[in-house]
Amino acid sequence: MRIILFAGKGGVGKTSLASATGLRLARMGKKTLVLSLDPAHSVSDAFDVGEGLIGQTRGELREVSENLWIQEVDVQEEVRRHWGEVHDYLSELLSVSGLEEVVAEEVAIIPGMEETSSLLYVNQYHREKRFDVIILDCAPTGESLRFISIPSVLRWYMERLFKVERQLISVARPIMKHVSDIPLPEDSYFTNIQELFDRVQGVDELLQDPSITTVRLVTNAEKIVYTETQRAFMYFNLFGMCVDGVYVNRILPEGIDSGFFKKWAESQNRHLEEIERNFQPLPVFRVPMFEEEIVGLEGLARFAEAVHGDSDPSKILFKTKPLVFSKSRGVYTLKLYMPFVQGEDIELSRAADQLMIRIGGISRHVHLPRSIPSGARIQASMEQDHLKVTFKK
Repeated sequence: MRIILFAGKGGVGKTSLASATGLRLARMGKKTLVLSLDPAHSVSDAFDVGEGLIGQTRGELREVSENLWIQEVDVQEEVRRHWGEVHDYLSELLSVSGLEEVVAEEVAIIPGMEETSSLLYVNQYHREKRFDVIILDCAPTGESLRFISIPSVLRWYMERLFKVERQLISVARPIMKHVSDIPLPEDSYFTNIQELFDRVQGVDELLQDPSITTVRLVTNAEKIVYTETQRAFMYFNLFGMCVDGVYVNRILPEGIDSGFFKKWAESQNRHLEEIERNFQPLPVFRVPMFEEEIVGLEGLARFAEAVHGDSDPSKILFKTKPLVFSKSRGVYTLKLYMPFVQGEDIELSRAADQLMIRIGGISRHVHLPRSIPSGARIQASMEQDHLKVTFKK
């Protein structure tokens, strides 16, 4: 099974590329799912199937062509299906705070619910071996990073806080009923969270397995856009995910002579050279701008032909291990592929068996081998696009 994420800044054409790639794979005989992770879903619009296909709702699997299904996660439906006890408690808490009940039900959706629901589906379909390829049409970069960080955050919470919090609440609940109107969650609330964690467990290993999951970054030949693409490339590597290609979308055709478009073409050519130079040895693909909107099966098929030619889009385009542990002469070394990062941008700290790496506003907890001594001295340096962290006794 293959999992391919199409990620990038909003508006660069991720949905069109993801949908066209899914259609190409389906017509090659592979059972393919295009799963939308963007709250502003547009996969059904790309296939021009609308909302009412075969009487199904957006959140369900919908077959749009032979061997091809789409799914757009509906957070309201997922809350009812998976987050019942959690949502009920949050709604009650917000009602006590003074919000009207209807408003409380609407806003009782905490960040991460939608991303976790999507992870549940990815894990479920992988366990069921239901599809040959799952293509994830990611939300804009910020939300995509939250999606890939959810497994490590959940694991940290379950290992460090969950049991303690559950025990404290069980002791405090009967006391609080006599001294305050503020409700404390029932034990079913914690049971709901435990069940969700059990169902999502293992998905982080799935996403970090380069033989199964790779990320394809979509950008435009504009400085603001591809600068964010560089940051996204670095962050995906920080979370141990393999990026195997960059697609530069909406390239103007050659031979444009008019003054307005000529300047745009010259600007694109300069940026293209810079993108290919900065991302090497990663493959960079130029995707032409079409003369009309890409919608429907025929339009997506022509787009797929222009992007992929005769190649198999499910093949892994570039292989690298973004995170490697090694040991030599009693010194443990962690190497993380971190291009576009300056050494002064990185902050490191350690707590027990976890190393926290922070770059700007993004942080990740890396689980360390138990054999690394707790009192080991940590040293870090940048070596040829790799963050090298050593642990010495």
